[in-house]
Amino acid sequence: MKILVINSGSSSIKYKLFDMPSQRLISKGAISHIREKGSKFSNHYAGLKIILQEIKSVDAVGHRVVHGAEKFKKPILVDQNVIKGIKKCCSIAPLHNPANLAGILACKKLLPGIKQVAVFDTAFHQSIPEQAYIYGLPYDYYQKLGIRKYGFHGTSHEYVAHEASRILKEPLNKLKLITCHLGNGCSITAIDKGKSVDTSMGFTPLEGLIMGTRCGDTDPALITYIMHKKRIDTKEMDRILNKESGLKGISGITNDVRLLEEKANAGNRRAKLALDIFVYRIRKYIGAYLSVLCGLDALVFTAGIGENQPAIRDKICRGLFTYSRVKPKVLVIPTNEELMIARQTFKLIKGE
Repeated sequence: MKILVINSGSSSIKYKLFDMPSQRLISKGAISHIREKGSKFSNHYAGLKIILQEIKSVDAVGHRVVHGAEKFKKPILVDQNVIKGIKKCCSIAPLHNPANLAGILACKKLLPGIKQVAVFDTAFHQSIPEQAYIYGLPYDYYQKLGIRKYGFHGTSHEYVAHEASRILKEPLNKLKLITCHLGNGCSITAIDKGKSVDTSMGFTPLEGLIMGTRCGDTDPALITYIMHKKRIDTKEMDRILNKESGLKGISGITNDVRLLEEKANAGNRRAKLALDIFVYRIRKYIGAYLSVLCGLDALVFTAGIGENQPAIRDKICRGLFTYSRVKPKVLVIPTNEELMIARQTFKLIKGE
């Protein structure tokens, strides 16, 4: 079965074509600058049409969808009700879900009769218990507005958890894992017996760790204080928190960890400070999740920084398990979200 995996972004489409169940990657590629000035791609339909001319044969399509709220707890075959459900989630993921939906609707037109599966970034974290996902806000906000921790990068965390089980030669339902997805966006997840029990990202991907350009955890009262002092509106404040903060904001240089390491080694104080804060926040979350899990079999690093920056990994792990009776394994596992989506798509369609 040839399964096309689509990651439809606001101005791009990334794709991989897999032969299943062999998991062989047949082809991959991307189209960018959709809807941008001067682009030949006026919408996702036009971009996907070009991709399908290259691929020719597709038996099923798996789509990455960022937000499924509480409605979508697992991968699901796309129908009109699912499309309506994804539309409803657009209000809490306005930067991602509309683009994800555009890819689904384009496939619906271009591949009539071909089954499509939606795989949600938030779904893996739907096993988090209530005490971990409810915020200290009026409970009505959860009941009426759906405000709670949802978590993201779920497909990546789930993939590396399965890979850790394979590498350790232990059933996943017997393992305690902490998985660290460290890229431009960063999140950490505590996994107990194959289930996510807590994760660092929250209602949006802004909560948790210091990231490339996102601030992570901060005092909520600072938001209104800064808005008042700087006389800025909510749109500008949102831009600052998501695009001008984190490693970029602290260093005043860049969000690229490789360049920050070079600058820090050359004596740049702000570059060193940014990396120190980055490492400190990760260590703090790992410590918290050690307490949540009451033990640990393996600490897993993945994504761009997690996989490729050994100096950062060393700083995170230095002395971290000094007082542990049994030292957990430390694993570096390249993530493959597209393969995970292909697996889930294949499993759902064959199971049906």
